[in-house]
Amino acid sequence: MLRSEFELLLNQTLSPHLFKDYAPNGLQVEGKKEINRVVTGVTASQALIDAAIEYRADAIFVHHGYFWKNETPEIVGMKYRRISALIKNDINLYGYHLPLDAHPEFGNNAGLADAIGLVNRNGLQLGFSLEESIGLVGELDGLMSVDAFQGLVEQAVGRKVLFENVGDKEIRKVALCTGGAQGYIEQAVSVNADVFITGEVSEQTIHIAREMGIHFIAAGHHATERFGVQSMASFLAEKHGLDAVFIDIDNPA
Repeated sequence: MLRSEFELLLNQTLSPHLFKDYAPNGLQVEGKKEINRVVTGVTASQALIDAAIEYRADAIFVHHGYFWKNETPEIVGMKYRRISALIKNDINLYGYHLPLDAHPEFGNNAGLADAIGLVNRNGLQLGFSLEESIGLVGELDGLMSVDAFQGLVEQAVGRKVLFENVGDKEIRKVALCTGGAQGYIEQAVSVNADVFITGEVSEQTIHIAREMGIHFIAAGHHATERFGVQSMASFLAEKHGLDAVFIDIDNPA
């Protein structure tokens, strides 16, 4: 597949034009014109680039790419080493941030919701998107105890989670937004969710959960944002015949 065709496919699938984002979505570093082998991963770290070089990838597709707003523009140090490795090995880098969070089929939030079995889903509007919500609100098939729900989430993300239990009330209605969305816990309260799941936690988040009576789970930024890049690897391989694989660079955060 030509590089231009590959980017057109990604843009048609993920609709980046709908979002006001913190970084450019799409091709961030140009490589070879023909793309057959693709590595997907959460973050375009040096470890992922090295793994892609070893895999002889033509392109890397990530959720966390480069050129974030307000970062220093100089290409020196760590940034130089990463970008020079891509250029020297003629590897294209594609980054899709909020579009990959929000996609109803391939998105991070959809993937987490699928993994814990949420039904009757609606968007949790956080103000990032022009036409779509980022987070999700849904329901379990029935009431679930806090212990059982914690186990369900831990199985879904493959790690232990921080669970702030506010009174052992059973759980049915779930609000979630993967990554660093702990600041949106009050939006979860506003839709009467029993629990809010995100990736990270701040000091004030726990006080808000306790005082507003909502269970809170911080399940890991990296762990909650593997779903999208895994889904895209499957999509590119199964639907478009590319040699696409997800490579997980472990991160406890």
